[in-house]
Amino acid sequence: MKYYVQVNGRPHEVTVVERLGELEVTVDGKRLDIAYEEVDSLGQVAVRVGAMSYGISIEGGASSVTAVIAGHLYAVELEDERERAAHAAARAASKGGGVVKSVMPGVVVQLLVKPGDTVEKGQPLLVLEAMKMQNEIAAPSDGTVTAVHVAEKQAVGTGAKLVTLKGE
Repeated sequence: MKYYVQVNGRPHEVTVVERLGELEVTVDGKRLDIAYEEVDSLGQVAVRVGAMSYGISIEGGASSVTAVIAGHLYAVELEDERERAAHAAARAASKGGGVVKSVMPGVVVQLLVKPGDTVEKGQPLLVLEAMKMQNEIAAPSDGTVTAVHVAEKQAVGTGAKLVTLKGE
């Protein structure tokens, strides 16, 4: 799973894969030899990175935490690929009209609109399957569909044009 992480405002891209009980972690394209163990249910974690070991105290929720390592406080914001896609759609909603683009690679499972259709903000435009999950791609604003750039069963990449809307 890919995560977009900000530590004290600095962005990082983190990929975490678990294989046979072992973690494969990549940070900004660099693979790390890392292991961790939860010490208690209060957010205390022991982490080993290479030959170094760290005790970390973690507080917060799923998307925003503070971590204390060796007396240093770090503000950490976490966003996985799906959350990033949802947030990008929400940002696009404030713009009104325009091209709706794919925020993740996937396969178009179902088209729900055609050119000339009038749509309301939040109305599903199509269903995109990504990472074995079906995601409804919704209209970012009220408008009229002027073009559909994809077909059912078509694979699309991140940033691919899906639908063009004319704002109301």
